[in-house]
Amino acid sequence: QVQVVESGGGVVQPGGSLRLSCVVSGTIHGDYVVTWYRQAPRKQRELVAQITNNGGARVENPLKGRFTISNNKSDKNRVDLQMTNLRSDDTAVYYCNLHLEEGYHWGQGTQVTVAS
Repeated sequence: QVQVVESGGGVVQPGGSLRLSCVVSGTIHGDYVVTWYRQAPRKQRELVAQITNNGGARVENPLKGRFTISNNKSDKNRVDLQMTNLRSDDTAVYYCNLHLEEGYHWGQGTQVTVAS
């Protein structure tokens, strides 16, 4: 059974950095897409960044230059989201989504709070 687990969230001051990880367990066949979303209080869930198993990656325009998504070179089952120069409006629960041919798998989310 495929499972998705996020980690790396926490409390950070404005201007700080965090690295979130999305670890996938279970057997995966075929191509896949990993997408990071976030949901701030009283707001809709929004797409943050996306990467394929072949390394094709994109970050949503407002976040480019501050956020980077990558396949972890040491662990092929892990995708990292590096976030720098964090701002208060980055505060949200960050979710990882794995899209396989058979369907979608969501993690439970990890809280990121940016506060001084």
